[in-house]
Amino acid sequence: MFIIAGLGNPDRQYEGTRHNVGFDVIDRLADKYNIAVDVKKHRALLGKGVIEGQKVILAKPQTYMNLSGESIRSLVDYYKIDGEHELLVIYDDINLGVGQLRIREKGSAGGHNGIKNIIAHLGTQVFPRIRVGVGEKPSRYNLADYVLGHFSRAEKELMDEGYDHAVKAVGMILSGRIGDAMSEYNRKKKEEPRS
Repeated sequence: MFIIAGLGNPDRQYEGTRHNVGFDVIDRLADKYNIAVDVKKHRALLGKGVIEGQKVILAKPQTYMNLSGESIRSLVDYYKIDGEHELLVIYDDINLGVGQLRIREKGSAGGHNGIKNIIAHLGTQVFPRIRVGVGEKPSRYNLADYVLGHFSRAEKELMDEGYDHAVKAVGMILSGRIGDAMSEYNRKKKEEPRS
């Protein structure tokens, strides 16, 4: 069984913000595979289903981003999954262009507080993740304001494509083809003009 956790912040005010792209990918997966993500357990919203023949739990931790590890540790322990191979975390990345993906089998937090907290709670950096680019912070912006901000119309189109790619990448990873997903989606896209 796989746990697929998308990171974000609960509460209406954060819907559609850059920091909530993990939740948005979970919503896309839920739609595509007809999984209701509506059970509250382990400080998360959960949904059980099947993706590419694999039993999955889709999870949206409700602890707020910086405490994501509390919920994910509880899920990993309860379902007795192997975090190094059966946990997939999806989250935002300001170091990637809007809608770009970076798929890795392990790695550091790279300054992302949600991932830092997950690594602290799991005691390892080894777990697959999909980073979804939200674009670099303009120099005049405060980081928190930027990641809690919304996308422009042009950026939303790029994000739509990024979400579609993330959903396809999840399918490949669950089919045991993480290497293929990495070579398909880790390629640099041409930088789109900002609007």
